[in-house]
Amino acid sequence: MSGIEIHKVTAHIGARVSGVDIDRPLGSDTVAALREALNVHKALVFDDVNLDDETQQSFVRHFGDVTTAHPTVSSIAGTPNVLPVDSERGRAANHWHTDVTFVLNPPQATTLRSITIPPYGGETLIASSAAAYRQLPEPLRKLADSLWAEHTNDCDYAVADEEVDERQAANRAEFTSIKYRTVHPVVRVHPLTGERGLFIGGFAQRIVGLSPGESRKILDLLQTYVTRPENILRHRWSENQLVVFDNRITQHYAVDNYDGQPRRLHRVTVAGDVPVGIEGKASYSIEGDASHYTAVAA
Repeated sequence: MSGIEIHKVTAHIGARVSGVDIDRPLGSDTVAALREALNVHKALVFDDVNLDDETQQSFVRHFGDVTTAHPTVSSIAGTPNVLPVDSERGRAANHWHTDVTFVLNPPQATTLRSITIPPYGGETLIASSAAAYRQLPEPLRKLADSLWAEHTNDCDYAVADEEVDERQAANRAEFTSIKYRTVHPVVRVHPLTGERGLFIGGFAQRIVGLSPGESRKILDLLQTYVTRPENILRHRWSENQLVVFDNRITQHYAVDNYDGQPRRLHRVTVAGDVPVGIEGKASYSIEGDASHYTAVAA
């Protein structure tokens, strides 16, 4: 672990890590230090990495099992655990979301590696839902503590709001080829730190017990705390970078501001646990089997 350096990027989220070669097997002390840094800072940036798809997966396995690329979206050919986040395939995720919250046990962490970077734009925004929860006024916090929300992939996340072209229609058909509906606590307790965070984002479509209209108003109100500028790391990509963020207590957004130029990242995710609310109750599935994507721990 000697030589590892961790420097904060913003007050509430993000740190830059140096002094460790993540393309090589890591010792237990180094892994523990990186895990602690991720717990504290929620997102870690590694510069000048020398990774390919295989070594990216090897690094991810230091944190846990690797999921397949996605429950419905195709992986890179011959590499079932790597998802191409590619502008050429129409996958600019320009919506605030936490990865794959429509399944029972969403990934605990996400890694993104830069492959092709546009000359300008294309940033990834990562927000701390823990900071957002801390900033809620007490009446809102008490309300959020009591709420559960249904998350689904059958929503507008997969397609932009403007007129749908053939490629967008095909992407949506793939994205929703298996329909998932899962109920999660609006306030999730982090299993390692005990922190509370707002577990909502783009896949959260309805508050249990409320109408769609009522749900939207409450979800939008809570979301304004997540996306406060002071809670956001705005990461401008450069070549040979890897970013890791804790998917249990963050949201992210890919900014579509690069005029359709090529932009490609490779995503590998760490299998996660079933979310638990403040009273110890776990999430539950309504529809959709994701066992081909990630196993649920006994």
